[in-house]
Amino acid sequence: MKKLITTLVVLFVVFIVLFLLGPFYVLNEGEQAVVTRFGAIVQSSNTAGLKFKMPVVDTVVIYPKKILSWDGDAQRIPTKENQFIWVDTTARWRISDPEKFYESVTTLNQGYARLDDIVDSSVRTIISENFLNEAVRSSNLINEMIETEQVQSENIADAEQIQNLTSTQDSYEEISKGRNELSNEMFDFAAKFTSEYGIELIDIIIRQIRYSDDLTQSVFNRMIKERNQIAEAYRSYGEGQKAEWDGMLENERKKILSGAYATSEKIKGDADAEATRIYADAYSSDTDFFEFWITLNSYKKSIVNLPKTLSTDMEYFKYLYSPKVGE
Repeated sequence: MKKLITTLVVLFVVFIVLFLLGPFYVLNEGEQAVVTRFGAIVQSSNTAGLKFKMPVVDTVVIYPKKILSWDGDAQRIPTKENQFIWVDTTARWRISDPEKFYESVTTLNQGYARLDDIVDSSVRTIISENFLNEAVRSSNLINEMIETEQVQSENIADAEQIQNLTSTQDSYEEISKGRNELSNEMFDFAAKFTSEYGIELIDIIIRQIRYSDDLTQSVFNRMIKERNQIAEAYRSYGEGQKAEWDGMLENERKKILSGAYATSEKIKGDADAEATRIYADAYSSDTDFFEFWITLNSYKKSIVNLPKTLSTDMEYFKYLYSPKVGE
């Protein structure tokens, strides 16, 4: 009896020790685990719950089962026509085979480092094999767009005319793939290498493409040229409007001057007619006096300009020496 009690006590102590050493571990939702014994994998689990392991000798490595994101650094990559651009990409991935992942990379940090090599290499390879327009565009819709300058004017006809002058339709090269297709090619290229690490690559997305400094300057120069063309269209339209208004003003000036000249000539004609009528009335009332008055006025204008008079024996000077003048 005493021996049985001792055995039970020993077994109880061993059980307590084993329990304190932790023979169980909990796997939460969204987690998966690999159990290793002396570095060798003995089992793996991807279901949540209470799990058993050998105390002391077994080690549990837990990995996330959810989808993870990878964000790489922007790379300066030459395109097929040797135009340098900065490409910033992102990717989604998850651990599909925890045992293979443990054997090849072991930790998440090592997994991210391996993805850095694979994804960066795929991005550089695909970008360098394609032209610039394939990377920056996703479709050919830009060739169907007509850019029209927004004009604010109270005159609808003027606004439409300016829009017609400034509207441009640039012709761009047709693309055969586009950015989305390049992302798919990057994914296909990288996925061939990630599976051997127990990694399932879900997708690779080009997050941003930025021109390098030298290419940016050429883009700016093109933009400046386009804006100068639009400005020149405004100037041309303004010069045309100025010439039109100058012509209208000149015609109006000539019209006013012509009307004023016609009016002044009419007034002069009426005045001459009235003067002639008054002279005629005066002459008809006393012809002798009228003739005498006209002759005296003539003397005032003619005699003063004659430096010498040789004879006054003529009809013109009759009023100077006529005995009837004083009567």
